[in-house]
Order: sequence, then C-alpha cells, then structure tokens
Amino acid sequence: MFTVVVVEDEKPILELMKVVVGRNPDCQVVGAFSNPLEALEALPSLKPDIAFLDVEMPKLSGLELAGRMIDCCEHTRIVFTTAHKEYALEAFNVFAFDYILKPITPASVQRITDRLLKESGRPVSTNMDLHSQRTSIRCFGGFEVRNFKGDLVRWPTRKTEELFAYLLCYPNQEAGKWQLVDALWPEMDEARSVHNLHNTVYRLKKILKEHQLGLDIGKTGEGYLLEVLETTYDLLEFQRYNSAQSDAHGEIARLESLCMMYQGHLFDRKDYLWKHWLEEDYRKRFLSVVYDLGRLCLTRKDWIRAEQRLSDSLEIYPFEENICMLLMEVYAASGKWERLRTFYTNFEERYRIEFGIAPSRELQDLAIGYIKDNQG
Repeated sequence: MFTVVVVEDEKPILELMKVVVGRNPDCQVVGAFSNPLEALEALPSLKPDIAFLDVEMPKLSGLELAGRMIDCCEHTRIVFTTAHKEYALEAFNVFAFDYILKPITPASVQRITDRLLKESGRPVSTNMDLHSQRTSIRCFGGFEVRNFKGDLVRWPTRKTEELFAYLLCYPNQEAGKWQLVDALWPEMDEARSVHNLHNTVYRLKKILKEHQLGLDIGKTGEGYLLEVLETTYDLLEFQRYNSAQSDAHGEIARLESLCMMYQGHLFDRKDYLWKHWLEEDYRKRFLSVVYDLGRLCLTRKDWIRAEQRLSDSLEIYPFEENICMLLMEVYAASGKWERLRTFYTNFEERYRIEFGIAPSRELQDLAIGYIKDNQG
C-alpha cells in the first residue's frame, strides 16, 4: 500500500480528494493540507510515497512546493492536480511523476497507482468490481472513454461510439428499437437501419466486455437497456443532483465536483443530430449548479471561491446574465468596486459587439446601482 499526502487549498475539493484517494485499495492517506506551508513542514516526517499537489495555490504554488520537496522527500512521487492542461506541461519540468486533470476520479487515481505497482514489480489488481470503479467516461467538453488501465477506448465504427453516447444519456432506461433507429439512421430505409442497429449493438457489447467497463447492454421487449451498476460518469452525476435537496454544509464539495466535471458542451465537437436539446438541458443544469454554489459561497462570505467558480462558468457561457449579476453581487459584497466596474464595462462592450444591443435593463440597473452606492 502507498502512503499519500494531498495538498489542495480549496477545502471542499480537499475533502473530496481524501474520499476518492482513500477509497483506492492501494492508497492510505496519511496527511491532507489546505495550506502548502503547513504541508512543507510536515512532509519531512511523513515521507509519503505519493504527494498530490494542486498547481495553483496562494502563498506557495504546487510547482514551488515540489521544488522544495526535492531535498527532504527525494523518493516521493509527485503528482500535480490542475484544471488547466497548460500547467500539466509545465509540471514535468519539476520532476513530476505524473499529473491529473481535475476533477479527480477513481480511475485517474488508479492510473497513478497502477504505474507505481508496475514500476515496483508488484501485481496490479484485476478484481472485476474495481475495474468498473476505475473506468473513466467523460461526456462534457467532448467524449472520451478510458478503461480501468487508463487506455483510451477505440471504437470500431463511428456509429458504435454514437450508440454508446446515446445510451449513456438514458442509463438503466429502455431505449426502443425505433427510437434508436430514428436517432442514429434517420435517413435510412427500415430494413437497412434495423440491420445496422443489430450489428452496432453487437459491436458495442463486445467493446464493453473487452474493456471491462462495468456496463452491459440488455435486450428488452421493445429495444435495449444500458445497465449501469458500479460505474459512474459526469453526465450521470448531473442527473443525480437535485438542487432542491441542497444543504449549505454538505453540498459544497458535491457542487464543486460537478462544476469541475463540466468541461464544456455535452459531447462537444461531435455532430450527433439528437444531442442538441440534451445539450441545452445540461447547460441549464450546469448553470443551476454554478448559481447554487455561488449563492452558498456568498452566504458564507467565501468571496474567493464564489468569484472563481462564477468566473470559470463565464469562460464557457460568457453572456449568462444571471451568473453575471451574481458575480457583481459578490464583488459588491466583498468591496471589490473597481473590479465590479471593470467587469461590467467589459461585459457590456462584448455584449453589444456580439448581439448588437445592450444587456437587459435589469442587469444595467443593478450595475449602475452598485456603482452609485460606492460613489455615494
């Protein structure tokens, strides 16, 4: 078993990482720190096998911390965690063993431990239940499927990939034969489309079994059903989230996790004709999650986290006025008046360029009111 230290300045994410890493059968978390300076003091005595370091931290970045660890923890394997791919490349200049793009998943942690097990000559677990937990499926910001080894799944045909994507949207639900035919082969005659469906289902079942993804396709009376048991994935987590059941104390880590899972549009860059209304539905779900998180952070006066998550969402959807208004409320509550003015000025300019009109009267009045209050 590998001893592990986690260093992450955002406490909800730190708590989430402790759970994800701690559930791995090859890991034992011996230290978790939100302050990198405190971690630096404790590391010489802990001497962990693995250190998960957040790249972006105040006071001391993960890259700087790694540089200081070289003398006191020369045998510790450093794994950087980051939400930005460009930082991952820089990480390898500081003797990094590996990196993980957020959100941290059981599959990404297992990929790290499998590498270490192979290096040390110890056997890699082949338990089937663990395989399903290590599977990685990403539906937001593209479409990527990796098996328990971390290998990218290669699809025999484009329609095999598309059928899997479609079924992932309706886990444990029957998808009728004609429903699937209309979605995947809308222009094809009945006989050929049904024949193609049968062949594609066969190929998909073979792929799922070959890669041990912890998923299976069952035949129903009217069609097929994707059986999802232990495996989880980003889209499924959004389906399970219910904002009406949010709790200010227990939900922040979950909301943070959902925000990090959403890396862009549903099946981005895939030309699936059937996905468009689903894409809009999950866009609304994501914005609801962001708003819930921003409002919770505002209530708890956690200005930094609120600003970060709201700003990150505007990188994906830059003209969402509800998010903009909440961000201005955060700036006003935290006394960042100059930042509020700059943000609104830039937003209004971009909005006029994009749409040829001014933002809504509600947003304008809110911004003007904040600015007048500060001047008064």
